[in-house]
Amino acid sequence: MPLTNHNIMTTKLISLAALMITIVLNVNAQPSVSPQTDYTFGQCEGSLMPYVEPEHPYEYPDSLQPVFINHVGRHGARYAASSANSLTLQRVLDIADSLRTITPLGKKLRVLNAEVIRLSTGRWGQLDSLGFAEQQGIARRMFFNFTEVFSRKGTVRATSTYVPRAMMSMYAFVHTLDELNNHNTYTTNTGRGNSPLLRPFDTCEDYLQFRREKMWEPAYEDYFASVCPVSAIERVLGTRFPFDETSDEKQRIALIEYYVVAGLSAMGLPSQMATYFTREEANALWSCFNLRQYLQRTASTVSAVPAEIAADLVMDIIETTDDYINNPEASPCAVLRFGHAETLMPLFSLMHIPGAFYMTNYFDTVARHWCDFDIVPMAANIQFILFKAKASGRYYVRVDVNERPVALRQGDLATIYPWGELRRYLMNIIPLR
Repeated sequence: MPLTNHNIMTTKLISLAALMITIVLNVNAQPSVSPQTDYTFGQCEGSLMPYVEPEHPYEYPDSLQPVFINHVGRHGARYAASSANSLTLQRVLDIADSLRTITPLGKKLRVLNAEVIRLSTGRWGQLDSLGFAEQQGIARRMFFNFTEVFSRKGTVRATSTYVPRAMMSMYAFVHTLDELNNHNTYTTNTGRGNSPLLRPFDTCEDYLQFRREKMWEPAYEDYFASVCPVSAIERVLGTRFPFDETSDEKQRIALIEYYVVAGLSAMGLPSQMATYFTREEANALWSCFNLRQYLQRTASTVSAVPAEIAADLVMDIIETTDDYINNPEASPCAVLRFGHAETLMPLFSLMHIPGAFYMTNYFDTVARHWCDFDIVPMAANIQFILFKAKASGRYYVRVDVNERPVALRQGDLATIYPWGELRRYLMNIIPLR
């Protein structure tokens, strides 16, 4: 049964008829009475959530031999990306303290936030020990799940963005593989020269124009204004805190409080979500952050551009797989790439990975169908495992997202596909230039 895919027509024709995945577009989904969800506190940490290891390795038929792996990964858990949110929260907590509107819970948050600043100073955005462990664990499982890929004296080629946390994720990953088999040759490459492939959101002019025009902003602002709760920030600053009532300042600071608290687990600190938010508040605050990422980083009814920027990365995956098939001895046995959540979200969307592609005109339904914690937790990754049939010599591919095989055919639980069919699909999703 060939794989198929719906055509997606946008202001720009981005694909031809594909032979792979049948996707049901939810453009006719009806708006919900309420955008509320009931995810756990851990899930409500969203894309700041630490990586969840698979419970067990997924097996493959013994008639197939794994021979090559393409890997694209996000950096591991880290300290807060910048000081901006913590310093803003510190400022308003200090004001509340000086005005004596601060509550006992607010004083507790003030101490916690000061500790976050202390631990992060000089380390903002850097990979932490948990992030190292995440990458080491993924590398170790890759080695033992697909030992045959690394059993010959081959080459493992790794690249990363210039950002230190991505670079250190690459080194942690490669170092682990080298410990397990130092007979292979490991090459690493990092720097701004990799940005068109792994940070296209910094280099693609179409996307930069999309951001300048703020095409996503009206939909987000409407949702944010109606959904973002202020009860949690009032509980720490006090109801008498002098917010600017002529603006959305209170909601903006509420979201900052959420972001600081949601990032604690990624720093290796105990989660405090249940201390500062009710379950309902956590879900609502998360949904705002989630919607912003959805609108800025994936294909939506607003624009297809955020997904199209992954086209060069898709082409690189195709070419490196072809290179191996055409000349295994001269090609790496694994190609590893290390970037960011913003690297993976467009790729997953362009590929129509289940759960990572959702089309709707009703943005209050996004939180139920597109969840960043499922798609891009810390150290999120996608792996294309190339198998060779022992009897026929034909090539097959399994696509794993966060080390879990994805079933790409609608209504079909198969997770291994002939490379020819997958290749045709990947070629057809690349937008016309």
